[in-house]
Amino acid sequence: MASDRVHAALPDPPSQNEEDNREEEKVFGNIFAELESVDLPLGTTLRSIYDDQPNAHKRFMEKLDARIRNHDREIEKMCNFHHQGFVDAITELLKVRTDAEKLMGQVTDTNRRLQEAGREVTAQTQEVICCRIQQRNMATTVEKLQLCIPVLEMYSKLKEQLETKRYYAALKTMEQLEKVFIPRVSQYRFCQIMAENLPRLREEIKEISMSDLKDFLESIRKHSDKVGETAMRQAQHHRTFNRVVTKQASMGHYTKPVYSFNGRTHTHNGLMMDDDTGDEDEADEEVLTAQDLVDFSPVYRCLHIYTVLGDRETFENYYRKQRKKQARLVLQPQANMHETVEGYRRYFNQIVGFFVVEDHILHATHGLVTRAFTDELWNMALSKIIAVLRTHSSYCEDPDLVLELKNLIVIFADTLQDYGFPVNRLFDLLFEVRDQYNETLLKKWALVFREIFESDTYSPIPVETEDEYKVVVSRFPFHDAEIEKQDFPKKLPMSQSVPVIYTQVKEFIYASLKFSESLHRSSTEIDDMLRKSTNLLLTRTLSSCLQNLIKKPHIGLTELVQIIINTTHLEQACRYLEEFITNITNVSPETVHTTRLYGLSTFKDARHAAEGEIYTKLNQKIDEFIQLADYEWGMTESDGRASGYLMDLINFLRSTFQVFTHLPGKVAQTACMSACKHLSISLMQMLLDTELKQISMGAIQQFNLDVIQCELFASSEPVPGFQGDTLQLAFIDLRQLLDLFMVWDWSTYLADYGQPTSKYLRVNPATALALLEKMKDTSKKNNIFSQFRKNDRDKQKLIETVVKQLRSLVNGMSS
Repeated sequence: MASDRVHAALPDPPSQNEEDNREEEKVFGNIFAELESVDLPLGTTLRSIYDDQPNAHKRFMEKLDARIRNHDREIEKMCNFHHQGFVDAITELLKVRTDAEKLMGQVTDTNRRLQEAGREVTAQTQEVICCRIQQRNMATTVEKLQLCIPVLEMYSKLKEQLETKRYYAALKTMEQLEKVFIPRVSQYRFCQIMAENLPRLREEIKEISMSDLKDFLESIRKHSDKVGETAMRQAQHHRTFNRVVTKQASMGHYTKPVYSFNGRTHTHNGLMMDDDTGDEDEADEEVLTAQDLVDFSPVYRCLHIYTVLGDRETFENYYRKQRKKQARLVLQPQANMHETVEGYRRYFNQIVGFFVVEDHILHATHGLVTRAFTDELWNMALSKIIAVLRTHSSYCEDPDLVLELKNLIVIFADTLQDYGFPVNRLFDLLFEVRDQYNETLLKKWALVFREIFESDTYSPIPVETEDEYKVVVSRFPFHDAEIEKQDFPKKLPMSQSVPVIYTQVKEFIYASLKFSESLHRSSTEIDDMLRKSTNLLLTRTLSSCLQNLIKKPHIGLTELVQIIINTTHLEQACRYLEEFITNITNVSPETVHTTRLYGLSTFKDARHAAEGEIYTKLNQKIDEFIQLADYEWGMTESDGRASGYLMDLINFLRSTFQVFTHLPGKVAQTACMSACKHLSISLMQMLLDTELKQISMGAIQQFNLDVIQCELFASSEPVPGFQGDTLQLAFIDLRQLLDLFMVWDWSTYLADYGQPTSKYLRVNPATALALLEKMKDTSKKNNIFSQFRKNDRDKQKLIETVVKQLRSLVNGMSS
């Protein structure tokens, strides 16, 4: 019916040629194949039908109708072909129906009887099923319990480890619980509670371990002093041991290497060495290390815990930060540290203890602190230590305390150097401390020298017996063939202070040498240091004491003469001091860079100062006698004898110059010449004093008598060594001036003025004019020319003429 409707709807196809029909049949055949395929989508196929050509739809419907009819015919043919077979099958089924009903009855009866027979078996089977279920559940329970029991055992083990404070093991147990055991039974609630509890336990462990670390850091501050003391004592023992070994090696007793074990020293040749103090009990002590004195387990434990927890960096930062704070506290000295050596020792012990602990942590923990961190701490500490020592050592006035400080610094530096810390800057600081030590020594020896000078009698040393002579010579290198030939008792030229000063200089060298020990310096450097410090003692301290002594008012001419003699002998002893230093250091004085002692210049300067002071005091004494002069300047004629003050002055000079004969060189001659010149100048100034307005010829004659006595004194050779009338030349100015007035030889003076051969060459026109005017005024009042009354007018004219000529000469000289 459907095919008839489709066929009725299609119009008759237009007539076309055969080729077009074949093509069209092919196209529509493909379309029908696609439509009949159940797997392909129909949208595209149907669209191609409608979108192809005009009237395509109509032709398609026609073709479709024809195809339906073809299919209907094929179906009909197939049904006709199988119809007989279908009828035969139905007939057979009807025959089987009766047998099937019979069989059904038999099966039903058999089933009934089977049900009745299996009802008891079914009941028993149900019981077996229940038992099997129970058995399976029990096996499952046992299996699950076997999985849970290790978890519970591990958790119990964890609790036990926490109670016994085995935190590192507890963390390992936690790790096993989390990674191995709990994942196996994670579906159970108790495991979930365990898993939730583990982070809290970790935090508790972190807090407990951090608390232990804080306790350790607090404890280590208290133990640093003991650790440092032990380390420094061992370093000191080691230094002493090496010194003894070196000494024995030089003596030939040492043949094989020496080693140390457990605080005892041994040699392979059976030689036993003692420790620093030589105490047998102390020598038997075991060598203690930082680990013996300090329990480092809190640090290790805390480090392991934080490492396991993955928070090692936090722990490292915290530890380093706290140790930096402690380092700053350790480096803060006590205000009165400089007062006693114990203050310095405690300060060094704490610092050494701190860095010994850090060194142990560095090598024992592998990363908690690094070499860069310890170097940074040490550099910071070293700068602070140097600043502190530089400040506090400047307060030390006691050389013994400075020396003990130096020894402590050396032990401190050696100790830390053994632990790998650079200490060159500390040894450089010791040079500054050495300067401070030398300063304190110089101050101490300045007091010693002052006491020596104050107690000296400034008189030659009396020697009564040969033993006394040997004692003096043993203390001071004195050799004089002439004095040695003299019989006892006799006197040595120097005073008691000379051998004492020489001995004290040697004591100073010994004291200075003490500081140079253990500085790891060569013999040449030690020799140079000794010579420089000795030079400071001679050129600054001793020289200053001598200069101050010479300037003291109570030191008279006799004492000054003795000081000059003393400095001469001390100067001669300087070469023995050179030999003394050479014997100590074994450095040849011929070495290129060897410093020479400046004692020669020191004693020369002191001697020159004493000589100058002699000249000054001698002139002062002359001035005192001059002040006693009481001339009657208007007297008509002289007394016929020299003035009393001048005779006293000459007697004083004679006795003084007799003492000067002991002076070395030309000191006595210089002093004598200086005294005569000063006396001549003083007498000339007395004549030319501006306050003296008038002088009579009688006064000139009296003055001439005094000058004659001075000339006689000069010609008597009060001090040997002058050639000819050299000493008399000191009075030549006075002599020529007085001769000019006594002889009244103005014509010769004026005629020969300016000539090298002039008789009055030393008379200055201004001097002659000043004295002539004083006499001119006197002649008017006292009529000094009364014996020349016949020629009175000529004389007055002559004086006026001479005055005019002298003034013209003076004016000519000034222009």
